[in-house]
Amino acid sequence: YSGNPTTLSLKQKVIRAMSIEAIREEALRRRTFAIISHPDAGKTTLTEKFLLYSGQLAEAGSVKAKRGGKSARSDWMTMERDRGISIASTVLQFNYKGTIINLLDTPGHRDFSEDTYRVLSAVDAAIMVLDAAKGIETQTLKLFEVCRARNMPIITFINKWDRPSLDPLELIDQIERAIGVQTTPMTWPVGPGGEFEGVINRQTKQFIRFTRTSRGATEAIEETLDLNKTNQIESAHLQNALEEVELLDEIGATHDQELFLAGETSPLFVGSALTNFGVRHLLDAVVNFAPSPSERETDSGELREIDSAFSAFVFKVQANMDPSHRDRVAFMRINSGYFERGMQVTHQRLQKPFSTKFATTMFGSDRDTADEGYPGDVLGLVNASDLQIGDTLYVGEPVAFPAIPRFEPELFWSAR
Repeated sequence: YSGNPTTLSLKQKVIRAMSIEAIREEALRRRTFAIISHPDAGKTTLTEKFLLYSGQLAEAGSVKAKRGGKSARSDWMTMERDRGISIASTVLQFNYKGTIINLLDTPGHRDFSEDTYRVLSAVDAAIMVLDAAKGIETQTLKLFEVCRARNMPIITFINKWDRPSLDPLELIDQIERAIGVQTTPMTWPVGPGGEFEGVINRQTKQFIRFTRTSRGATEAIEETLDLNKTNQIESAHLQNALEEVELLDEIGATHDQELFLAGETSPLFVGSALTNFGVRHLLDAVVNFAPSPSERETDSGELREIDSAFSAFVFKVQANMDPSHRDRVAFMRINSGYFERGMQVTHQRLQKPFSTKFATTMFGSDRDTADEGYPGDVLGLVNASDLQIGDTLYVGEPVAFPAIPRFEPELFWSAR
């Protein structure tokens, strides 16, 4: 409903109140985030393992699949599959523990940074993936600076702990010096890189031991052990890890939700996406820590509440997702209200009605008809030739969201 609430009948007021409550409840179930990293840090592998742990895949694919093997679901372009890289952002929507996840997997290579830059305007949080042997790299740092400009909460994942790595204390020191944000380790590695035995969960005070699975195609087998019974735990590296955790406790490196949401601290997790070590902990953190959709600033500086009438903005246009049909898909992020397929909305820039009957949900290159949507959801509008990046769609009273800032390559590219 988009009219004047004071003119409603009692029945209409009840229906309106019920719909507002439904919108708020559905928004609370949403998490919309992106994964950022330097090329080859393991971002796409991590994305694939999220799908495995959410039950979307029975067996995870490989980013660089062998002949006849499965390739990553999020890399849908032929060039991506051939070269084992991500060069286009991908939207993946799935359910995990009752939470609707809208995951935007972004390209890491700097030649495609404009795509990442625009995607970051449509998310509420980000996961920063780092290579345990390299730490903060150039592209990661520049993407982080874009996130910081938006005061975006960031969760840090140190990947590839199954291989030789830097010292973990050295890594968090490097991260804090480079990005100016305090890390608050939630899990801590037991064993140096290459001799990884598992992690200490600092919240539950448990040692979670991992067992390697065949090719990392299935969920890692976890053995949970009580740290109060360390004399019963066989581990060559546990005592050293416990001493490091004690040091973290002494310096106050503990999670504070308000500081995290303000972008001042970053919860840190360690693991190996390739072998599934720590993936479940990270996905749980997205559900427990990442913010749900909230009000968005409009072009006039006012805040658009999530229970206002429907509104959305276009942040990406992708051509030829289906080469056989030469289609064109405009991706929109819903900022407020309830979306129903086929509803008539207003195209703000052109000031004319716009039909949404070809709305879809996306899962890589796969698509399904989207019958409805709520704040935080990312939907595709097929063959919407009138839509451009930055356009606003709305119902009822006119509204416009700020245009996506002009892309500046110097944000990403260092001098050659």
